[in-house]
Amino acid sequence: MRRIFTTLLSLLLAASLLAACGSRSELQDGYYTAQASAFSHGWKEYVTILVKGGSIISVEYNAENASGFIKSWDNAYMQNMLHSNGTYPNEYTRFYAAQLLEGQSAEGIDAISGASSSHGSFQMLARAVLEQARQGDSSIVIVDTSH
Repeated sequence: MRRIFTTLLSLLLAASLLAACGSRSELQDGYYTAQASAFSHGWKEYVTILVKGGSIISVEYNAENASGFIKSWDNAYMQNMLHSNGTYPNEYTRFYAAQLLEGQSAEGIDAISGASSSHGSFQMLARAVLEQARQGDSSIVIVDTSH
């Protein structure tokens, strides 16, 4: 009888530890934002996610200048970058955001040629925003994305 009690107690303890670990890795519902700590080439990147039912349902990745103008709306910047790099902000920001939404993880996100610097920043911001969502902390997390 004592052996059965000890075995059951051990199983109960193991199950409660697994449940506690599992709840820490779940994403808490809400909006979460990670933002670069500094401007790079005149832009400060950010990632905002919306979590509902423990899953990411919306991702916004973009950058803004000091006046708050959004990078992917800058047509002159788009034209210059497209001709020099073969891609532009409105393309790669959506591409990276879609991969985070689809995979529900910052891991395994493919880079777009011509936007590799933004790929690195995006991964750092995505990891930070996911950690905020795990903790349920809706304050904006500031991330050093300098390479």
